[in-house]
Formats: sequence, structure tokens, C-alpha cells
Amino acid sequence: MSAVALHIDVREVLRNKAPKYSRWIPGFAVRWLARIIHQDELNEILRRIGDKTGVEAARVALDYLGVKIEVRGLEQVPVDGRYIYVSNHPLGGLDGMALIQLLGDRHQGNIRFLVNDLLMAVKPLAGIFLPVNKYGRQSREAAVEIERQYAGPNQMITFPAGLCSRKMDDGTIADLTWSKFIVTHAVAHRRHLVPVYVDAKNSALFYRMARWRVRLGIKFNVEMILLPREMFKLRGTTLRVTVGEPIACDTLDAAYPREETERVRHAVYQLANT
Repeated sequence: MSAVALHIDVREVLRNKAPKYSRWIPGFAVRWLARIIHQDELNEILRRIGDKTGVEAARVALDYLGVKIEVRGLEQVPVDGRYIYVSNHPLGGLDGMALIQLLGDRHQGNIRFLVNDLLMAVKPLAGIFLPVNKYGRQSREAAVEIERQYAGPNQMITFPAGLCSRKMDDGTIADLTWSKFIVTHAVAHRRHLVPVYVDAKNSALFYRMARWRVRLGIKFNVEMILLPREMFKLRGTTLRVTVGEPIACDTLDAAYPREETERVRHAVYQLANT
């Protein structure tokens, strides 16, 4: 993979994704969008990544951002087990890269990460990603590959909410509903669940935009446009990650996957108090 291929151009994306409308979008709007998503800085990260992939690509990005990872509890997870690491999703990008580096180093790069299929466009990480179609029907090929990976030796990582955390009515920052997929697949593939808590949050602007989008009845998550901005606002910070004791698959009741999923979610958020 060449560094030349790794380049973000908002105007080109609009031409490819909305060819009928792109020519009517004024230049100032395109430039504004490029600034909002930090196009130049994202391209600098891609330039530095170059031909690196997987864990090393994530490491380059985190190094460029000056983001450190402080971890507690990972030593209680034996390296020879088969796991599904389940984490809250407070940020929308930086937390994922942190887990790729942290768990990739722990397991010699033998990890796979369930992600929104739109992220397959991030080519340096595509070899780690397993795509899930959030807005349509999952292809048979993708579904078969997911089952193959769960049956295999690689360690699995997932954000069960599928979307990054939002501000709740009581003012707390928390994930939306978790998918029971984590429990059904832990039982079916004899994998232990490892709770992971990432202590972080996005800006007040991000949460306000998300709430107004819901109030206006807009289904598309327009607040996602702010995620690059949120990532760069965390430059030079330390992400604190707490890992809990594995939850043995034998302790999960497959007859009650929704209830068991809530139990696992509770275990993740309890780590915030340790």
C-alpha cells in the first residue's frame, strides 16, 4: 500500500458519493467541511503511517497525537485464553486505536475488531477490522467471515453499543443499548468476556449536537462530522483504560441474552469506580 493512495480530499469524496449534487456545493462550504474534519492533519497522519498496517499504524497515529495509554488490570487476563474484549465507546475513534495498540501488543497482533463497515475505508487498519453493516443488510460473505473469526484463535474486540456514547437525560455520559451479540457469541464459540472501561468523553458541543439532532427527528448521525475535531482536541492527553476480570462463558445463561448483556455492561461501568 502506498502513501499516495492514503489521502483524504473532501471535494473528491463529494464527487464520488454525491455526483449529482457536488458541483452545486460552493467552494467555501467544501473548505469549511475540510477544516471541520481536520483534513490536512488527517492527511499528515496518513503520510506518517505510510505502508504500516494494523497495530503499528495505530501506534503511529497515537504517537503523532501525543496520546498516552495508562492501563490497569490487564495482567489478570491470561494470554493463552480466547476472549471477546467488550468496551464502552466514549470517543468514536481514539478509544478504538488505543485498544488496537494495547491489546495488539498483548496478543502479538492477533486481534480482530468488529466495526461499522464504513471504517473499512481506513485501509491501514482494514486487516484488523471485521465489517458490520449498521445501515442495511449484512452481506453473506461478511457474516461468514465474522463467524470464522469467532471460531478461530484471534482475540476479538468490540464496542457493543455500535455508536459512541451520548449524554443521558440525567447528565451522565454512557453508551446506548448494547447488542446481545456479545453473549450469544461468547456462549456459541466458548469465549470468555473481558470487560474494559475507557475513561474519556467528547466535548459538550458534540453531545449538544447529538441531542438537537434527535429532537429534530434527524436519523442520520450528523454529529459524527465532529469526531475528527474531538480526536484532535485530545492531543497530548492520557487515556486511562481499566480491564476487569474475565467473565467465564460457562457463567452466561444463553436463554437470557439480553439480561446477561446488561450484566456485562454493568461490569464494564463498575470499573469506573475502581
